[in-house]
Amino acid sequence: MPPVLVIARLTVQEASRRRLLLALVVLTLLVVGFSAWGFYKITTFTNSEGQVLPTAQVRLITSQLLIVVTFMYSGVLALSAAVVAGPLISAEVESGLLLSMLARPVRRSEIVIGKWLGLAILVAIYAAGSALLELTAVNLTTGYTPPHPVDLVAYVAAEGLCLLSLGLLLSTRLSGITGGVIALVAWLMAWIAGVVGDIGTALQNDAVANIGRISHIVLPTDGLWRGAVYAMEPDVVLATLRAAGAAGRANPFSALDPPPASFLVWVVVWFGLILFLSIWSFRTREI
Repeated sequence: MPPVLVIARLTVQEASRRRLLLALVVLTLLVVGFSAWGFYKITTFTNSEGQVLPTAQVRLITSQLLIVVTFMYSGVLALSAAVVAGPLISAEVESGLLLSMLARPVRRSEIVIGKWLGLAILVAIYAAGSALLELTAVNLTTGYTPPHPVDLVAYVAAEGLCLLSLGLLLSTRLSGITGGVIALVAWLMAWIAGVVGDIGTALQNDAVANIGRISHIVLPTDGLWRGAVYAMEPDVVLATLRAAGAAGRANPFSALDPPPASFLVWVVVWFGLILFLSIWSFRTREI
């Protein structure tokens, strides 16, 4: 087996033994259960005349509430990826474990790629698994399914992979706690910058709108989040938001258009660039 795959397998096994992963699974199941109860309660709402809400209105409310719930999932995924990736290399450098690995015919680039690949597998599994559970719960309780569920999973998983990649890069130079905190703060700042940029776009202020555009280049997590939002919005919601003009575009939990192809291409390039910088940084570090 190639060294990269061996390191990836060991990384998956090590991460699986951590209590963080178990806690994440338990909390996810609890959230799915509580959210399923909440979505079910929507179907029992009555109007001023005491009549149950029409199916179309229930699905409309569900679609907007699902966006909020998904934002929470993306936050949890970002936090988990940053916390796990932060000490990924720095902890083993401090403990001296990497010295024994590097004494063997293993390249530093193989260590970096293997560790990234192992955690990327876990991020993808969690994103797909939690989305499947949540969407199934929503469908069983309200009968609603978002328009593009596969795109939704892909965007949320890519958002988590961005934080994983950034955390891995920081781990080659900084301590685990420091790298994890920086990655998490960067994710939050990118989201805020995206909101500010949308407001600038709605107001036709290029200077303010450029804040969001630059943030999408530096850390594309907010752009991926907007792709996930677009994948969850029914056509009737999109039509309403477009009719609302500036107010609809400035909503941080809405997306009037899917991410452009040029942005998706940049995301792929960004991943390659961050991974290259991680390998270069680790190679030039004295152990």
